[in-house]
This record gives sequence, C-alpha cells and structure tokens, in this order.
Amino acid sequence: MTLGEVMAELAGLEDPKTRAVNEKHGDDHGVNLTRLRALAKRLKTQQELAVELWGTGDTAARLLALLVCRPKAFSRDELDGMLRAARTPKVHDWLLSNVVKKSPHCEELRVVWLADPDPVVASAGWALTTDRVARKPEGLDLPGLLDVIEAELKDAPDRLQWAMNHCLAQIGIEHAELRARAIDIGERLQVLKDYPTPPNCTSPYAPVWITEMVRRASR
Repeated sequence: MTLGEVMAELAGLEDPKTRAVNEKHGDDHGVNLTRLRALAKRLKTQQELAVELWGTGDTAARLLALLVCRPKAFSRDELDGMLRAARTPKVHDWLLSNVVKKSPHCEELRVVWLADPDPVVASAGWALTTDRVARKPEGLDLPGLLDVIEAELKDAPDRLQWAMNHCLAQIGIEHAELRARAIDIGERLQVLKDYPTPPNCTSPYAPVWITEMVRRASR
C-alpha cells in the first residue's frame, strides 16, 4: 500500500466517539486502537512506509508508524528528534515502549532525557529509568534517584510528576532496603493521594501502590 492508500484507510477508521474519548486524555485522533493494530498486522514491517507515516505529523499515522517500523533502524538523533516531536501522550508512550526500548541507543537516550529541561522529554527519561529499576537496576544510583524525587516531585509538571511518581513506587516495590524511605517520601509529599481510582484498581499514590504490589507478590 502507498502512503496515500494507508492515510485513506486511516481516515475511514475515524470515529467521532472514539475521538471524543481520546481528546479527554490529550490524544487528537479518533481511530480505535484494535483496528489500528489490525491494519499494522496486515501491513507488517515496512520501515520506509513508517518514516513516511511519521512525517505526516498525524497522530493516528504516527501510532501506525510505530507499529510497522524497525526499531533498530533509527539512529540516536532520529529517536531524539522523534521524542521531542511526540507531544501527545499515546504517541509518546508507544514510541518509548515499541521503539526506544528495543533500540541499542536506549540507555544513552535515557541518561540524556533524564536531565533535559523540557518536562515532557524528561518524563521519557524517568519512564526508561523506571523500566531499568524493575529489570536491570545494576549501576543505577537508587538512593540518588530518591533524592531527586524527594526534592522535585511535588512541584513537577503533570506528565513529569506522573513518571517520577511511578519511579518512586517502582523503587519501593522492587527494593526492600529502600521501601521504607520510598513510602515515607510518598506520605510526606502526598502526590496523587486523592487521584480518582476506579474500583478494583490500585491507586497511583505511592504508599498505597507500593504496599499493595508487595502484598500481591508475597501471596
């Protein structure tokens, strides 16, 4: 399929109700993600098409690009530019999970983004750091990360705050020797304590989140 044909098919998948729901979460597209994934499955891996789709700037097209690309084909600078251009939450999240985490440049970008003055870019660094806390903590300065979280979490912008809070919870969940300190930081800062949480879901408030996940793991 050509770029034009794919864009036409995406336009045909547009649904006003889906768009209304997505826009509440900051995502400006109306394509059902199950249908988007089905289209990606039909297209299979096509790096050239993925680059063309990304270049349109359209959110649905960019999400599709992230499903049909070859993650290891992007250079470090290309991924950095893509992250800085990915301003909607879903594109941002899929870029990290589907592409950056599979790239040989992941660790270098994690370090660079973590220190970036742009809070959205920095949130990507924290998200990748959280992933390392869970999977490969060797070499991370976990007490130092808690120092930064303790000093900056309370006043961080929303997206950055969410990512830092996730890292706080992950440290408490995965590392028993730091659990009491992580819980104490959460209790003192009170970040997301009143976040509306549906029944049967775990609160993002770090002390509750940590306690519940540790409880489940000990069953």
